[in-house]
Formats: sequence, C-alpha cells, structure tokens
Amino acid sequence: MQLLDHVSRYGLALVFVNVLLEQLGLPIPALPTLIVAGALAARGAMSAPQTLIVAAIACLTADLVWYDLGRRQGYRVLRTLCRVSLSPDSCVQQTESFFGRYGMGSLLFAKFIPGFSTVAPPLAGATRARVGSFLAWDAGGALLWAGSGLVLGAVFHRAIDRVLAGLVSFGSGALAILSGGLVLFIGWKYWQRRRFYRVLRMARISPGELHELIERGQAPIVIDARSPAARKADPRRIPGARLLELSQIEAALKDLPTDREIILYCT
Repeated sequence: MQLLDHVSRYGLALVFVNVLLEQLGLPIPALPTLIVAGALAARGAMSAPQTLIVAAIACLTADLVWYDLGRRQGYRVLRTLCRVSLSPDSCVQQTESFFGRYGMGSLLFAKFIPGFSTVAPPLAGATRARVGSFLAWDAGGALLWAGSGLVLGAVFHRAIDRVLAGLVSFGSGALAILSGGLVLFIGWKYWQRRRFYRVLRMARISPGELHELIERGQAPIVIDARSPAARKADPRRIPGARLLELSQIEAALKDLPTDREIILYCT
C-alpha cells in the first residue's frame, strides 16, 4: 500500500527517479511503479501520456550515459558490467550474439530481458552505432516497455489495491523464503563459476607464451572465435588466426590437424 501512496503523492517525479535509477543499473525495479501509475491514470489521478513521456525520457537519459561509456571505453564497460552478472563467463559472448543477430532492432525489446537491458546501450556504443539510430531504436523500446507497464496497471486497476494488500499480508515469512532461495541460487552459480575457473587456469596460455611458440617455429593453430560485433569493434587479430564462430568450432575440429596445438581466443 505504501507504493500506491508514494506514487499518488510524488507522481511524475517518483516515476522519473525510479526508472532512471533502474536503467542505470541499480536493483530498484521500476515496473511496479509504472503499473501503479497506470492504475492511477485509469482512475483519473494521473496523466498517462505525461507518465509515458517522463518514463521514456528517464530511460533515454540513462541509456545515453551507458552508450557514451561504451563508445569511450569499449568492451571494458561490458566486462565490468558482466563481472557482477551471475554468469560472468558467458555474459559478454551471449550479449554479443544476441545483439549481432538482431542488430539495433534488439533495443526495441531489450528492456524486457533482464541483464540485456543494461548491457545493450554500452554495446551499441562499443560497436560505434550512430547516435541517431541508437536514439530512434532506444526511444521505441523505452516507449514500448513503459507503455506495457502503464497498460497493465490500467487494465487491472480495480485489482491493484487487493494485490498490494495481499503482498503486505504475506509479511516477512514470504520475504525470508524468497531471500533464502535467492541466496541458494547465487551460491550455486558461484560454485559453477569457481569450478570453471579451475579448469580454465589449467588450459590457458598467455600472449607471451604464444609469441614464444611462434618464434620457435612451433606455431599452433589459432582460432579467432570472437563474435562479428567484437571483431568490428576491434579489428585487430593474431596473424594467421582462422575466423570461426563458436557454433562452428565443433564441426571444424575434425578437419584440423591433430599434431599441432590448437589455441582458441574469444571476447
């Protein structure tokens, strides 16, 4: 019930701040606020068009910050964001693959995909997407995402009070169960990550060690498995490296010689 009171009291200012903070990466979900705002708009207590515009402006403001960071810092920003992901080892690759498949059009539905919502704007900047194209697609995605929250609130506005009251009635017991489940899930992902790192440390080679192999005439087979987006952002590559997508490597292994080391590098 407090959320309903806060949105009623602070209106557009609360919507702007909540959406801005969430899009900047803080764990403060804005969709519940938009749903409540939609319910209030259906009752005539708020303006739906004004709320939609304010939410879209907040999204664009935050996304432009990330876009500029991606343009200035490149993939360093993506790696920093992915370090706090529950799957940091595959975060960059999965994001690049998704962005590479749908291009700038992915910004239309990026905000509906947890994680990709924050990573997509700096990735667009890192790939040197034109700012005009970025703003157009991102604005469309912001309007679609914010509008869906407002529409949900408007459609179910008669039930909003009951839903909020029900959540309050669950009390701290439900919160403890959810928190415990979250802790267990994070612990499992952390264990997976540590196990992956142990295997990786056994199999990795440094740039200096690779250079020594090449200098001694023991040049291994080097495969550049970076995504097309990563190659576009940084066209440099190891001389003689073969270009292969990660999905193509398994099929290509049977044609590679078995008497030479095979070294794979990706994003």
